[in-house]
Amino acid sequence: MEHFLILLLSTVLLLLTTTPGTLSQPSPAVAPAPPGPTNVTKILEKAGQFTVFIRLLKSTGVANQLYGQLNNSENGITIFAPSDSSFSGLKAGTLNSLTDEQQVELIQFHVIPTYVSSSNFQTISNPLRTQAGDSAEGHFPLNVTTSGSTVNITTGVTNTTVSGNVYSDGQLAVYQVDKVLLPQQVFDPRPPAPAPAPSVSKSKKKKEDSDSSGDDSPADASFASRNIGYVRDAASFCVMSALLAWFYL
Repeated sequence: MEHFLILLLSTVLLLLTTTPGTLSQPSPAVAPAPPGPTNVTKILEKAGQFTVFIRLLKSTGVANQLYGQLNNSENGITIFAPSDSSFSGLKAGTLNSLTDEQQVELIQFHVIPTYVSSSNFQTISNPLRTQAGDSAEGHFPLNVTTSGSTVNITTGVTNTTVSGNVYSDGQLAVYQVDKVLLPQQVFDPRPPAPAPAPSVSKSKKKKEDSDSSGDDSPADASFASRNIGYVRDAASFCVMSALLAWFYL
């Protein structure tokens, strides 16, 4: 009897654990989290040796601009990132001598608002337009040329080369450069071109010549009038002298 009860309880427990709806279901597979938004400063921090550039990106607000551009547009961005040793090569006090606006322009000058792969450098059109603005001579020109596998960069103030590929994902490209890229407008401003002399129109010149000849006419007329007066007085004097001589004779 005791064995029968044990067998009965075992059967009941077995039925309970296999009742539909009570079976343990495998947990659904968790979808991988979407990749986080691209963050330039984090990429540079991971690469190392860009401490000064990161600080300037943040202090000028350019880091926030890049974050917004990368995550809200499809144009892509290319950054030429100077290493800490590049900033060490600047003349002492260079950064502190810049105004807030000039610091923004300096950092924006290192950013091209399009994605440029390493293979595109050979066919790129110069000068490149950076986020600093006008690429005309004397402003913010940036020229990139290649010689074999070497990529050369010139700004009119700085000549340097690309020394490494830091990051590239088809939307963002970050290249290390050996020197800080100094723009002409900030570090070698050109004096404004002199304004052209105003041209005198032919009609105006003709009028001035006419006025000039008109001014001489009254003087000439007055001179002629005085001469006629002298002649008339001389003739009258001669007539009077002749009459007096005749009278006394």
